[in-house]
Amino acid sequence: MPSAEIVSIGSELLLGQIVDTNATWMAQRLTEIGINLYRKSVVGDNKSRMFDVINQALDRSDIVICGGGLGPTQDDITREVIAEVTNRQLILDEDLLDTIDTMFRSRGFLMTKNNERQAYIPEGSIKIHNPNGTAPSFAVEDPRGVIFALPGVPFELKWLFTNEVIPYLKETFTLSDVISYKILKVAELGESNVDHLIGNLIADSSNPTVGVLAHPGQVDVRITAKAGSLEKANILIEPIEQKVRSLLGKHIFATDDETMETVLGKLLAKDNINICSYEDVTQGMLCDRLQRASLDHFIEGIVGNGIETIDRLNQTHTKNTNTTQNSVETLALKILKDCEADLSVVLHGAPDISDGAENLARGQTFITVTDGKSFKNRNLNVSGRGNPDRIRTSFEALNLIRSVVEEGFTEKK
Repeated sequence: MPSAEIVSIGSELLLGQIVDTNATWMAQRLTEIGINLYRKSVVGDNKSRMFDVINQALDRSDIVICGGGLGPTQDDITREVIAEVTNRQLILDEDLLDTIDTMFRSRGFLMTKNNERQAYIPEGSIKIHNPNGTAPSFAVEDPRGVIFALPGVPFELKWLFTNEVIPYLKETFTLSDVISYKILKVAELGESNVDHLIGNLIADSSNPTVGVLAHPGQVDVRITAKAGSLEKANILIEPIEQKVRSLLGKHIFATDDETMETVLGKLLAKDNINICSYEDVTQGMLCDRLQRASLDHFIEGIVGNGIETIDRLNQTHTKNTNTTQNSVETLALKILKDCEADLSVVLHGAPDISDGAENLARGQTFITVTDGKSFKNRNLNVSGRGNPDRIRTSFEALNLIRSVVEEGFTEKK
């Protein structure tokens, strides 16, 4: 099976001014057609460093895909570097020059002199027409492998990759295998707990392979198989998936592209359940996620600033932290009645103000769900306004709602 490497070009990537979404997208497409991607590199607009990275990539990979550096400015030097790496002259292609000039004129502009640079390509390279922009693309077939030069603009790159690069790869290389994967999404268990439960499957896996990836509040278990067809790969995945499910049980809440929001939205719609919410430390993230779960069944969300707001809404005056759980439950009953909802959820955080950590900050988070008769609570020993903590605690609130809808207010073993 051929191997590929992606080289993303542009100093703006190294400076963090833009995020390299192109490489992630191309990696997914390469996986779908069964091409191994072993490395991705990012390099700035520096000729010597670009030469080293692209030359090394060509030494170790059958396919090198370069994204960026094909514009008209002086720092767009990808074409020059690829010509040097492959020991070719950089020549002016008159047909490309005419195409660029025509594109400018069709839009009511005159081509400036610096745009001529885009019509220079390595001698003997394969021209790739770019209908979405002025940066011509090309491929160079070298004895070591093939190099593609694609523009960095995402919609241009994606069109060219889909319509030009993938057909070339399928025609040129023997793609006998495809790669398929199944993602099982896990709640209520940390990464170490998941590893403890399925560690033997991870250690013993070859094809399919099993791996885990942690997110705030959630762990993904990825099962990846390689076979001659998608159907055969999925057949390999199925028994491993069943083993993982038997070990992790009810903690698996979704698969593949499903999210906690999509799962919860389907449950609320299925049982026609309306819900309202209060939150403070998550600063509106819970409200946003409930809206994404179901606009039809999310009635109202309140964003407050802490226990003082809870006490005011409850019309009480105590600030004794020993009564926080009672205050949270009282507020859950109040907003349930005021909103005339079927369920209400309250998420209250009491962060340790001396801890400025963005992730796993010290404090306590109180979450409760009620239907007016019973309560289901989840208390966490973390609380913070950092994005990872807000994702984690809002996720835990959604998961608590899910468990109420699926199981009721009594925990099922």
